[in-house]
Parts: sequence; structure tokens; C-alpha cells
Amino acid sequence: MSRDESLFAAVRAAMPDASHPFLRLPGGTTITYGDMLARSSRLAHAIAASGVRPGDRVAVQVEKSANALLLYLACLRAGAIYLPLNPAYTVAEIEYFLADAEPRLVAVSPARESAVRALAGERASLHTLGDDGKQGSILAEADRHATTFADVPGAANAPAAILYTSGTTGRSKGAMLSQENLLSNACVLRDLWRFTPNDVLLHALPIFHTHGLFTATNTLLMAGGSMMFLPRFEPDAIFAALPHTTAMMGVPTFYTRLLADSRLDCRTTAHIRLFISGSAPLLAETHRQWFARTGHIILERYGMTETGMIASNPYAGERVAGSVGFALPGVALRVAAPDSGAELPQGDVGTIELRGPNVFAGYWRNPEQTAQAFRPDGFFITGDLGRIDERGYLHIVGRAKDVIISGGFNVYPKEIEAEIDSLPGVRESAVIGVPHADLGEAVTAVVVLDPGAKLDEAVAIRQLGERLARYKLPKRIFVVEELPRNTMGKVQKALLRQAHRQVF
Repeated sequence: MSRDESLFAAVRAAMPDASHPFLRLPGGTTITYGDMLARSSRLAHAIAASGVRPGDRVAVQVEKSANALLLYLACLRAGAIYLPLNPAYTVAEIEYFLADAEPRLVAVSPARESAVRALAGERASLHTLGDDGKQGSILAEADRHATTFADVPGAANAPAAILYTSGTTGRSKGAMLSQENLLSNACVLRDLWRFTPNDVLLHALPIFHTHGLFTATNTLLMAGGSMMFLPRFEPDAIFAALPHTTAMMGVPTFYTRLLADSRLDCRTTAHIRLFISGSAPLLAETHRQWFARTGHIILERYGMTETGMIASNPYAGERVAGSVGFALPGVALRVAAPDSGAELPQGDVGTIELRGPNVFAGYWRNPEQTAQAFRPDGFFITGDLGRIDERGYLHIVGRAKDVIISGGFNVYPKEIEAEIDSLPGVRESAVIGVPHADLGEAVTAVVVLDPGAKLDEAVAIRQLGERLARYKLPKRIFVVEELPRNTMGKVQKALLRQAHRQVF
């Protein structure tokens, strides 16, 4: 029999004592590593009893819970390909994913059962996943099975999960992530961020996304650590959990909301050794304010669905505001000319490209899109623009599709956003290009102000003119109450462009 190179085989090897806490839940319930093995064994049996064979897909659209996480682990053990779906997706969106992935088993929240049943069709087995164990629930089926399970061995290149991309430029694509993709990333992050069995991670992220499901969960599993597993981000719950945890992973919105709370100070964060931010750019001002209030320097990192984590600021070295640090060990990274892929000189802006064991195998049943995503030498084209400074730190400039071409000049939004954010009273900004008869695209800014602050558009543009070339200056600045964001906190610039398309 070939050697088992699966992620769960590594989980077993890294496991601490069976009595060691794995999940700590609100209300005081603890799920130990022994409990995790027993309950995921039952679920793995239930998956197999539903007709799922190694390589079959299991689609899951449920609310965050300990059972949902155990179902993910059960899929790993059964050799199934795990397909997490955002609970906010509509029935129409779910119809596309089920038709594309053709899962053998579909698990949904009880409230979705009737709406999804017709979509699942005859090929897929439909189960609900709640906490009640009622008939039809996969938990009820699991209770009929044994607490041990013979894990399906897996090769390093065997697919472990499919995560669908956001689909902002067309239909969502399913990124196929292998056992090695997930395992290599988790081991590197464990070592880089120095996680041990003594760590308790404050987990308030969703688990349908790579951040909460893979970056957080897999890394802690590889360390044999514990997680304070909260259903969602709520400041009261966060402050209650902080004294009992050692690290937190969050999106920038977590940090801005905590900064708005008077309880945040050095005392309430004294027990934490590491705050990590990702999934969206962290404002340099947030970075500075967090240090001023808590004495902690947030560690910002960079990743994406197709690659897991790519780069990180150092644990022990300087964490630079506005930078995502250095490429992870084992990851080859370059900034390249978008048209040719030729590596650019240090400091030049270009497309971020990488190659390494974390890079996905390709898009599910989409060889054309897969071919377009890679260079002939195997480097994956991220679509992000960046530059590497004189000390080797990587700075993200923006998405290639967000570059503004105004009067023939390339304008990178993040540069302008940094200057706008430094204006008095500005909380955050988003810079977009909108159609303009003369310029092609006009630089346009949308800003959110601090409570009680006011902004004079003409004065602000004049102030920016002292720091920016004329072609980079916003032609208009609009004030809004909030910027549109997706579930991971990324600003949805496509919506802003649509809303302001007829300004000029």
C-alpha cells in the first residue's frame, strides 16, 4: 500500500493527548481531540453510507458550528472532496454550484432543505445539518455508526477541496486544492507564526472561506492547539474570550470595530501573543492605532483562494504597515510584466506571480481558464499588482482589473487611497475609474468620514494636489456612510463603478 500523504494523516501525527481541548464553545462546552476523532468517525461512516466514494464531492451550505467543522474533517477522512458554500448564497446561486460540481452528497441548514431538494436531483443524497439530530439530519445517521473509522489514504496530489472564487468577472470557478496544497501551507504557517499545543486561537471567522477553514483550522490542527470557536464576530463575545486565548486571526473589519470600542486597551489584550489580519488590505492607520491602543503590532499576511497563504510579515522581525511581508518558505514569488511574465526590477509595479506546493492544481472542469492562469514556466498569475521595496517587503498595489487608465497614464488606486486616508476626518476611501469622454477613465474617490467630520471636496482635491501628480488627482470625491463589502471585508469596487458610471 502506498504511503498516506493526506492532510488527515498529518493531523493524526500532530495530535496531542486525546483529552487535550480541540474546540472551546460558547457556554463552556469543550470538544477534545478524542471527541473530534470519535464524532468525525461517525460522520465519515454516514458520508460513506450515503454513497460517497473517494473523489466524490460533498457540498455543504450550513451555518458555522462545531458539527460543520467536524463534517469537513469527516470528508477528509472519507476521501471526499469538500465543497463549502456561503450560507448567504441564494437558491439560484446554489443551483449553479450543484450543476457544476455534481456533488454526491449535499448538506444544508434545515431551513434550506425544501428549496434545495429539487436542485440536488436524483444523483445527490440530501441531508440537513443542524444541532437537533432530527430524522433526515446527517447527525441522526452518524449516531448509528461506530466511533472508529479506517481513514482513506490519500496521495499528495489528490484533491481535498474545491473552493469557488467570487466570480466578479464572470461565472465562479472552482479552485481545486490538493492534500499537499493544504498540508504544506498549514505546516509552514504553524512554524512561521510559532503555534504550539499551548495556543488557543480566537476563531470568529466564517468557515466557508479559505481564511477560517484552512488558514485557521488546519494551522491549529498541525500545531495540536485549541480554538475558541465563536459562531460569528461580536465585540462582546470577543472581549469575553480575549483573556482565555493567545492569538486571533481576523479581517480588517474586526480590528476597526474593536478600535471603536472603549474596552480595547493594553489590559484587555494582555493575554494575546499574536494578532493576524488578512483577506482584505489593512489600512496603515488601523495598524498604527492598534499599536497605540494595545501595544501589539498586527501581523498582516497575503493569500488567495487558489494558493492559500503566499506571504507574511515576520513574527520576530519588523512588521511594516502597508506591506504583506515576504514570500513564505518554499514559495517562489516574483513581480512580473503583465504581458510577458518577465521579472521586473525591484521597486517596479507589476503582476504578482508565484510557484510552490501551495498553488492549486487548476479550476474544476475548466482547462481553458486553468491554462490562462499559469505561465509556461508554471508560475500562477494572481491578478494582483504589487512591488517589492528595497528591503524585500512585498506591497500590494491593487487588482490588475482595478488599475485606472486616465489620459493614457496608469493610476494605481492604493497610492491615491493612502493619501486620501491621511486627510483629516477621513476614515477610509476607495478609488475607482469611471467612464470619461476625454480621459477614457476619470479618477474618482468614494470616502467614509469619521463621526461628525466634514469634507470640502475642492479643498481636499487641492490638498491632494500637493502630494500627487495632476493625472492622479480625483476629479470628484463622494462621501458615503459605508463602502460596500463582501463577506470577507473586501471593498466591492465593481459596485462602486456601477453606481458612479454616469458621473461624467
